Amino acid sequence: MRAFLLCCSLFMCLPKASANIVELNDMFGEIQSPNFPDSYPSDSEVTWNITVPEGFRIKLYFMHFDLESSYLCEYDYVKVEAEDQVLALFCGRETTDTEQAPGQQVVLSPGPFMALTFRSDFSNEERFTGFDAHYMAVDVDECTEKSDEELACDHYCHNYIGGYYCSCRIGYILHTDNRTCRVECSDNVFTQRTGVITSADFPGPYPKSSDCLYRIELEDGFAITLLFEESFDVEDHPEVSCPYDYIKIKAGQKEFGPYCGEKSPGRIDTQSNSVQILFHSDNSGENGGWRLSYTSTGNPCPNLQPLVNGKLDPLQAKYTFKDQVLISCDTGYKVIKDNLEMDTFQIECLKDGTWSNKIPACKIVDCSTPTELEHGRVTFATRNNLTTYKSQVHYSCQKPYYTLFPNVTGTYTCEAQGVWMHGELGRKLPTCLPVCGMPKFSNQLPARTVNGRPAQRGTSPWIAMLLTDGRPFCGGALLGNKWIVTAAHCLHQPPESESSPLTSSDNLPVSEIRVTLGKYMTQKKDATEQQLRAKSVTFHPSYKAATFENDLALIELWEEPVLNDYVMPICLPEGPPQEGTMVLVSGWGKQPLNRLPEFLMEIEVPIVSREVCREAYSKIRRKVTSDMVCAGEREGGKDACSGDSGGPMVTHDKERSRWYLVGTVSWGDGCGKSNRYGVYSSIHENQAWIREVTRVQN
Repeated sequence: MRAFLLCCSLFMCLPKASANIVELNDMFGEIQSPNFPDSYPSDSEVTWNITVPEGFRIKLYFMHFDLESSYLCEYDYVKVEAEDQVLALFCGRETTDTEQAPGQQVVLSPGPFMALTFRSDFSNEERFTGFDAHYMAVDVDECTEKSDEELACDHYCHNYIGGYYCSCRIGYILHTDNRTCRVECSDNVFTQRTGVITSADFPGPYPKSSDCLYRIELEDGFAITLLFEESFDVEDHPEVSCPYDYIKIKAGQKEFGPYCGEKSPGRIDTQSNSVQILFHSDNSGENGGWRLSYTSTGNPCPNLQPLVNGKLDPLQAKYTFKDQVLISCDTGYKVIKDNLEMDTFQIECLKDGTWSNKIPACKIVDCSTPTELEHGRVTFATRNNLTTYKSQVHYSCQKPYYTLFPNVTGTYTCEAQGVWMHGELGRKLPTCLPVCGMPKFSNQLPARTVNGRPAQRGTSPWIAMLLTDGRPFCGGALLGNKWIVTAAHCLHQPPESESSPLTSSDNLPVSEIRVTLGKYMTQKKDATEQQLRAKSVTFHPSYKAATFENDLALIELWEEPVLNDYVMPICLPEGPPQEGTMVLVSGWGKQPLNRLPEFLMEIEVPIVSREVCREAYSKIRRKVTSDMVCAGEREGGKDACSGDSGGPMVTHDKERSRWYLVGTVSWGDGCGKSNRYGVYSSIHENQAWIREVTRVQN
């Protein structure tokens, strides 16, 4: 029978029926031979056209395959085709030397189309069940499977399911064809006075199909110089001048180039402040490109001469446009411009070759006339009373009545800042403080008298006489040069009872208080006396009129007294008085028979312990408190009396040769009684309050 069939094939046979065509468009599917799994019919031909979307290809494999075997599959077969090429031809049950069965083989189409054709001839020698095949669409990885020519991504390829896209390196942009990368270099502007410009990707090959424009724009007044490096590589032509890639330069009205090849253009002096550099590349070539540096030179300005007593920074032989020069002076000198002093001044070279300003002069610093010192004077240590840099002045006080505080040399120097300076005090001036407790006259009388003694004129220059309506009523002591310390009870009317509070209406009007210093005679006027007005009265905040506790008040004077041999403040104490210390009490208080003394009187008595004093006064029920000091002798006879209230009780420090205020006359039981001591307000116990109010330094 097979011979008959072969013979039939050699002769004209009846034509076969038209082949069946099946269109498959799903992303996956199954294809089976006719009648599968039963025997496929003879003389059959079916074609399955499989189509999937672009960006995919088709994967085909067989789960079952059973066709008639024949030499080179000439009887029955399965043929797989795509894009006008046969991808596979299968027949039989297993692969032999002359035929091929699919087995586990997978067939992949190159694109989104595949055609599978099944054909059987007019007879089968035995029963064959045909085939069962499956297909599916699989993504094409264009980035790895396509050749460079097919892919055409200049720089980067990115795959996704069903397709791919291209991208470019930084500095490049994608062409409208979505494949080609070109460089964007048409807006490069350089405004710095120096810089470097290169072709894109230098020293690597520059991009194709690009037109790059580089502009250097400087201020008018600069001239730009270009310097190309030796490593210059731009595509050239052996016969035609720069037909492919080239550099052209335009500077003002001048043009340079075109340049190409391997020979560097070298140095180009453009003599312009505006330069355009055009670089063109065509669509081919792999040349290395170029690199240039540019500098600029400004219009020159006249040279500057060295400055007297100053300096120029920088000092150089040549200056050009935009150069700036800082002018400063040597230490002790100032820049003078438009009658103004300044530390520095700056000038600039302008584009027309002139300086922005004339060079100012350096003038020596002048500290001006030094400030006067109250109660002092200033003397010049340099000739001609100069007040310029390094000149010196010396401050001193009106000796012997004032002294410098703090105790410094008093020499000030005119420093570079234009101010008078002292090494320890800086700009701060010393002050002239009154000298306290150092009278010119010393007491020459015997140390003790029975009922007091006339004081020598000038031995108690701190004592003050308080007057109202021209009549003396109390004493006091000068502190500093504007304060009088006295007894508080002197300045108001006594209360009606111990429980009655003091009111301002009880106080002696300040306007009626007069203070006389330098006084000696009781009722006659002294040539040395100074009468002063009271400005204010400050009572001790804890003063109790009924018990004389804290019996102190401070009178501020309207004007300062003139300190001299007869007017001098007393010193505030540095410690409490010791029992037995001899103290001197002065005043114009009444004498026996209620007579006023003719002169200032004084007594010398010892300090008595507070315990002895308290015991003496306990018999008459008078309190001696911790703010009180007692002085006197047990047998009596020497005591302050009426009119002495507020007067000073002082003691002498032989080591320091100074007199210190121990207390002020406050109260007592009569005058000079035995076993009755004079009671004084303690200055030491109240010193903090006194210093706070008066600001006295000593």
